[in-house]
Amino acid sequence: MNIYISSARASVLAAIFGSALGTASFAAAPLDPLQIPKFEQALTVPPVYSPTVVKNKKTGKVVSHNYSVDVTQFQEQILPSPQFPMTTVWGYGGKVVNPATGATAYYRSAPGPTFETVRGIPANVTWKNKLVNAGGAPLSHLFSNDPTLTWANPRATPTPSAPLSANDILRAQSPVPIVTHLHGGEVESASDGHPEAWFTPGNAQVGRSFVKSTYTYANSQASASLWYHDHTFGISRLNVYAGLAGMYVLRDPSDVNADALPTGKYDVPLIIQDRDFLDDGSLSYDDPAANVDVHPYWSPESFGDVIIVNGRAWPNMDVERKAYRFRVLNGSNSRFYNIALSNEACMTQIATDGGYLSRPAMLNSLLVAPGERADVVIDFSEFASGTKILMTNDAATPYPMGEAPDPMTSGQIMQFTVKKSARDPSFVAPKRLNKLPMLTANAPTRVLTVNEIMGLNGPLSGVLNGQTYHAPASEKPRVGSTEIWEIVNTTADTHPIHLHLIQFQLLSRQAFDSARYSADWDTLNGQGSLPLLKPTQRLLPAAYLTAPPTPAPKTERGWKDTLRMNPGEVTRIIVRFAPTDAPVATTVAGINLFKFDPIFGPGYVWHCHILEHEDNEMMRPLSVMP
Repeated sequence: MNIYISSARASVLAAIFGSALGTASFAAAPLDPLQIPKFEQALTVPPVYSPTVVKNKKTGKVVSHNYSVDVTQFQEQILPSPQFPMTTVWGYGGKVVNPATGATAYYRSAPGPTFETVRGIPANVTWKNKLVNAGGAPLSHLFSNDPTLTWANPRATPTPSAPLSANDILRAQSPVPIVTHLHGGEVESASDGHPEAWFTPGNAQVGRSFVKSTYTYANSQASASLWYHDHTFGISRLNVYAGLAGMYVLRDPSDVNADALPTGKYDVPLIIQDRDFLDDGSLSYDDPAANVDVHPYWSPESFGDVIIVNGRAWPNMDVERKAYRFRVLNGSNSRFYNIALSNEACMTQIATDGGYLSRPAMLNSLLVAPGERADVVIDFSEFASGTKILMTNDAATPYPMGEAPDPMTSGQIMQFTVKKSARDPSFVAPKRLNKLPMLTANAPTRVLTVNEIMGLNGPLSGVLNGQTYHAPASEKPRVGSTEIWEIVNTTADTHPIHLHLIQFQLLSRQAFDSARYSADWDTLNGQGSLPLLKPTQRLLPAAYLTAPPTPAPKTERGWKDTLRMNPGEVTRIIVRFAPTDAPVATTVAGINLFKFDPIFGPGYVWHCHILEHEDNEMMRPLSVMP
């Protein structure tokens, strides 16, 4: 196995392994992002999967849309050609529609093609792990896995301790397990992409929660911009970084807003990610570990200096003098984006994770954390032909108190060029987009904490409510119940918390005395020894609050499945374990209103969507009860 790493990483590995890595190749060096020409490549729009339409033979009614999607290794032109070679990636592939001819053909890409689904028509997707070489043997991972973490571990080898041997590394590299999660979907747990429901090529090894590889997505919720990505236990950061992500657009034929919004070729997904490269064009996942003597290959965050959109580095999009709807997805592992336009033009946000906002929001900037989505309309009708507009980013890394992005690299996302075209009238958004139900709790409030476990040189891991992933489940809401969750962030970073199965609403954020709360919480729960080895004793934050609550801003007054939990704040969300469109009057604890049984199956999870955190214990089970 060849391990391509930077010279800086080589020195770290040499210190750990000595001469044990005799097969490693240190020939490739980091690629300076300033050497990559910007805005030369055209933005690509991922093609749309073509389903097999299943109809009732008697009535002709569509019963389902069926798909077969595989995961393979191939090469893609992420960096500009001919200056740079193609990049080896992992991506999703399947039958797609050629928009020019209407014909169907097999296509694969990273990010993958887009699912265009219809509310009320279930989608059945068979996911196939084909990460094998030409001879059928399993491939090794593109990046060094860290077997000191709790992970999928197909070979069921004992967890090693650092310093690692070469065999420890090699055993953790192959075969590669995958499992796909529909992020934001109201989905039965057997089809949710549970992190322990992974499988290797040919289903040779499967996780303990493996149920099936054909998933059913009910598509019963309101129209929304969802996404799909790998969720394998302990290595999701590596699998997503390799390319395993894509958009899942759910449309409602009765959407009353559709006619007032840009559609067709003016409705465009923007999957924003950050990556690093080596000078041979290969991807580099080379963030130095904070504590190499404990987790040699795990770092608390991963930040690439090259911004890619829809799989192309710093692309350009030619736009007409019209309004465009952009479905913005932050598909990065750890990087936040605070998006603005270089000419200070406004954006109109119309939707968030789970669908339309209650009212449109006019913005000069848009903050999106990993996993979050936001649908925005940008109106180019006012700009003269030939105008060039940069989409920029000024979010710190780590967010919010880290370093500012380099304005010449990670501070730039893409470019729009207004081409010569007829000018449309200015865009006018509907005054009201959605009527959100006023939820009322019918169950006790949960108080949950976000904690870090610190080592000598930085975080060793993060935990939720003081507990590791495999500690007994404590979040066990009844189906149909509505709960308020008070999430107390005791760390220095913002954590995007994601709940599977449901969408929720933000109530407020409120500053608190983090140092005093943390000290008292530690005393109550065992004098700072983390992770806890017993059930967590909750500490109400009321006595530690230092400012009035701040209500949800206009950009977050909608259904959310991923939300920023800021440092020094108590974030309150109201969580209903029922469909988003369920009438409040019919939502009763103990009554299931989903189109499926959320109690059956391997269950769900909730976690931080900084993938490095998720992969190292900042994830907990979420079990729905009768």
